[in-house]
Amino acid sequence: MTPQFHEGELPLVIQVQNYAPQMGIRYEPSPIPETFLDESDIIQLGDEQLSFILAPGHSPAHLCIHSSKHNFLIGGDVLFKNSIGRTDLPGGNHQQLLNSIATKIYTLPEETVVYPGHGPSTTVGEEKRTNPFIRA
Repeated sequence: MTPQFHEGELPLVIQVQNYAPQMGIRYEPSPIPETFLDESDIIQLGDEQLSFILAPGHSPAHLCIHSSKHNFLIGGDVLFKNSIGRTDLPGGNHQQLLNSIATKIYTLPEETVVYPGHGPSTTVGEEKRTNPFIRA
């Protein structure tokens, strides 16, 4: 099975072969998906459903995974406890990331647990009150 991601990430996946060696990064090129994921797609795991939230900024078409039933978000590198994702790498856009957080993440219920790509978990409400990069 080939990996799947949003089609908006494709230019970055292709560009990585040019800039990764310059940064000293060794990698295996990602296969190109036969189908792409979209914000309207649903992941079905038994009777559980997970949805996608398109939150670009850290990367051109970053997808977060959301469970409204269990009130959590797998956010990757969009929002961290008292921080936000990097935007200085290729494909990053600081203002777009702030907009994604404000319009896509901070609109979730405050008790939504956010599991970032690394570091401790947090909640939407905590970040809206305390995150020094973007407060509600």
